[in-house]
Amino acid sequence: MAVKIIIVRRVPKEKETEIRPLLLKMRAVANAQVGYISGETLINYDDPEEHLVISTWKSLENWNQWLKNDQRIELQSRVDAILGHETLYQIYYNG
Repeated sequence: MAVKIIIVRRVPKEKETEIRPLLLKMRAVANAQVGYISGETLINYDDPEEHLVISTWKSLENWNQWLKNDQRIELQSRVDAILGHETLYQIYYNG
């Protein structure tokens, strides 16, 4: 069963330039992973610091494999260090 992963990040304007290449690299690496279907990043029109990422995976197992990917872990730790907090994920499926 396909799952959608929701990630909400607060990205202060002054950190956008530093974080953007890391997020683009993470998306590129994810794109090559087994089970990755799609991803998109949305920025809140009324609050541009709020960034919403929605990624779709063929299965929860595929997503969990991605969570364990060494390259993802390294990139994510750099993102978290820049933002000053750990990124949290919410997992959804079609009901």
